[in-house]
Amino acid sequence: MDISEIRKLIKLVQGSDITELEVAEGDTAIRISRQGAVATYTAAPQMMAAPAPVAHAVPAAAPAAAAVSAEPAALINVVKSPMVGTFYASSSPDSDPFVSEGSKVKKGDVICIVEAMKLMNEIEAEYDGVVEKILVTNSQPLEYGQPIFVITPA
Repeated sequence: MDISEIRKLIKLVQGSDITELEVAEGDTAIRISRQGAVATYTAAPQMMAAPAPVAHAVPAAAPAAAAVSAEPAALINVVKSPMVGTFYASSSPDSDPFVSEGSKVKKGDVICIVEAMKLMNEIEAEYDGVVEKILVTNSQPLEYGQPIFVITPA
């Protein structure tokens, strides 16, 4: 199983309501779990199960697997810009920001606005959690896919 296949599995889990996914291919098995669990790589084939997205990916067996899972682990809790535009932390210049570092958010809460082509697009939290880090400043231009926040799932 190569890195692109693992990334596809992680995106599949993140984009669904399942909480854990286990896939076996030959002598390699991978388990992806949204519940703060671990992605494991084993030499013994395992049966396929399904329920959970990824919070952390940590290799359990091969050193080559360490390089494979280290990069996706760093990106799992990052909220990225869904479009090119301008980041706004609040609804108006004199309003308080939607969130600040340490703020608790719930799925569906507005966490910022991205202005694109004179349209104000409210960006919502995809899951409950705590805002660990805000990676951009107010009125900063954003590129598609640029990291905006780090949110630790609750």
